[in-house]
Parts: sequence; structure tokens; C-alpha cells
Amino acid sequence: MNIVATIIEAALKLSLALTVLAVSLHARPRDITFLGRHRGLLIRSFVSMNVVMPLAALWMAIVFDLLPPVKLALITLALSPVPPFIPGKAIKAGGHSAYMISLLVTMSILSLLVIPLSMVSIGKLFGLDVHVSPSAIARIVGMGILLPVAIGVAIGWYAPDLAVRLAKPVSFVAMVLLAVDLVPVLIKAWPAMYSLLDDGTVLAIVAITIVGLGVGHLFGGPDRQDRVVLALSSASRHPAVAVAIALSVYPGEKLVAPAVLVDLIVVALVSVPYLKLLERARRSRKRSGTGQPPHEHAATALSRRA
Repeated sequence: MNIVATIIEAALKLSLALTVLAVSLHARPRDITFLGRHRGLLIRSFVSMNVVMPLAALWMAIVFDLLPPVKLALITLALSPVPPFIPGKAIKAGGHSAYMISLLVTMSILSLLVIPLSMVSIGKLFGLDVHVSPSAIARIVGMGILLPVAIGVAIGWYAPDLAVRLAKPVSFVAMVLLAVDLVPVLIKAWPAMYSLLDDGTVLAIVAITIVGLGVGHLFGGPDRQDRVVLALSSASRHPAVAVAIALSVYPGEKLVAPAVLVDLIVVALVSVPYLKLLERARRSRKRSGTGQPPHEHAATALSRRA
């Protein structure tokens, strides 16, 4: 049974890494440093994801009086970097691809400092002995995000034709692996997930997600391409990072992973109306002939020429 669990875990990690790789095949080196050239957007992104959202999660966890492991899981989710499945989703929704890739990389690197420092403060607040090693976070974001991005950008830069041919097959394999792996995970976790449906956990997650979408959309600024990226990135975070941190405080706790799974499902469902509203607005603009927003990032044009 342990061998099966190990295989499923490895396959899940591989599927998430391939998801990042598929998106990164369309990126260019200049995309990674996009936020470095747009400092205002960088600051707003950091505040939305690493200040407002942890405070919102902390507040909701206290208001709904959740179980301590669940409470910690939701707070650590709000501190975690962008999850691998958000870039493709945001870009399909009309998000700015250079900003998305740069946000993915930047927040992953910053998480090595932000998460340990934040968890020390949260530990003092709740009277917990919380010490998160940057190396533990580095292993997750390094192998699951930074390495796939580096490989994808390198292939796209040196062999653009190959990158175009690889993008769809890599994305397809990632989706198949993820779908196959999630079935046994959900079946095993379902009893614990079901126990969280009527204790306020779902309501807390819905509230946190709505705050994330709203704050991210607002802090994204006037460009709708940035708004969708930051909204989705603020509302949904990397599940593996959150689970690793929460389990370091509550080893063997059986509610941590189910709480994170419930969060993923709820966030996906709550995001649907937001994405539909964006799509409706985009179609309305096309019908009215307004097309692109009045100020498109110069970097977008540069990345398209590359």
C-alpha cells in the first residue's frame, strides 16, 4: 500500500511540474523579469497575495472557529505561492502571460523568506512552535515550479519550433496524469472531507476565495489582463506547500490534506462566475469594437515579437 501511495504522490508531482512546463514553453526569458520592470504591479501583487490574503484567512479562521489543523491549513494556503495549475487557467481567461510567468517565479522565490517569517508570527499568535525551513519550501517550489519554468523557457528560446510542438502533448499528459491520480486521492480523503462540510470550513473558504478574487481584481490595476492573473493567483495557492507546513506542526493529522482538497474544489467552483463575467465583458467589448484596453503593457508587444 505504501508503494502505491508513493507512486501516486510521485505522479501527482510530475503532473503539476508538466503543467508548469507546458505553459512555460510559450514564455521567453524577458517574461520572467516582467515584474522587475513594473515595480508598482509587483508591490500591489505582493500586498494582495502576502498581506491581505493571510490576514483574511486568519480572520475567517477565527470567526468560523475552525479546528486548529484546518485553521492552520487555510492560513498556510494563503501564504503559499502560485499553484502550478493557475498559469494556464489565467492565460486562457485572457490574462497577461508575461505577468503570469513572472508572478509564478517571483512569488515562488519570495516564499522562501515570506513563509518562514510569517509562520513564526502566526505561531506566536496561536501559541504554537512553528519553524518552517526554507529548504523544505525550496524543494517543493524548486522541483515543481522553478525547474519546469527554466526548462520550458530554455526550450522556447533555443528551439521555438520544438516548443510549439511539445506544448499540447505535454499539457495533455499532465491533465491525464492529474485526473488519474486524483481519483484514488479523493476516494481515500472523502470521509474526512465530508466531515468538514458542515463545520464552517466551506463557508470560510468561500469567503476567503471571494476576498481573494475581489482584492486581486482591484489590486491588478486598470489593465484587465493583469486583473484576472492577480485575482486567480490571490484566491488559489500551492496545495503541497500548505500541506507540508501544516503537517510540520501537526504530524500525522488526518484533516490537513482533506481541508486543502476541499479548498481546491471550492475555489474552482467559486471562480467560475468570476471567469464567466470576465468572458461576458470581453465579448461585449468585441461587439462594441473597443478591442484591447487603452493601455497594453509594452512588454506584451515585445514578448509577442520574440
